[in-house]
Amino acid sequence: MGILTFSLNLTLDGCVDHQEGIADDETHAFFTGLMDAHGAMLWGRVTYEMMEDYWPAVARGDVEAPAAVREWAVRLESKPKYVVSSTRKDFPWTNSHHIAGDLRAGVQRLKDATPAGVLLGSGKLATELDRLDLIDEYRFLVHPRIAGHGPTLYESGLPGTRRLELVSARPLGNGAVVMHYRRGRG
Repeated sequence: MGILTFSLNLTLDGCVDHQEGIADDETHAFFTGLMDAHGAMLWGRVTYEMMEDYWPAVARGDVEAPAAVREWAVRLESKPKYVVSSTRKDFPWTNSHHIAGDLRAGVQRLKDATPAGVLLGSGKLATELDRLDLIDEYRFLVHPRIAGHGPTLYESGLPGTRRLELVSARPLGNGAVVMHYRRGRG
């Protein structure tokens, strides 16, 4: 059985607005390596829709992009992508699959079928999956910024505090820090 890893960019004050992070070669290389280390991607519908028009165009070369960004897009194109949605049924992007019905059962089946692990990249979906105790690891890229606005990580709350164990912390040259945690015991 694979593990479910939640990874996201966030600022020091918890803002997860994708426009607030540092989008340079180093951060793209980090996320490319993280994606390569996992067997599948998992998103909610909103995240999928935010990405489905832009990234395939970058992968095809229809949009100008730095080499690290294009490399990420090309690898993402071939990666299995699973989308949780109760409102949308059609997901035409290459290698996209729909998870419908019972959220716990659908995501657990995906974890069981993906020995290399699943990489989750949607904040609202992460809140729901954390409530179901399905997230095993967290890999946050914390940017040296205070946004002063939302959306924020877990803004709708959790039923209780999550105790995490630090696996590693690695600063990047741009000032961001890669934080790797596992679910704590007890």
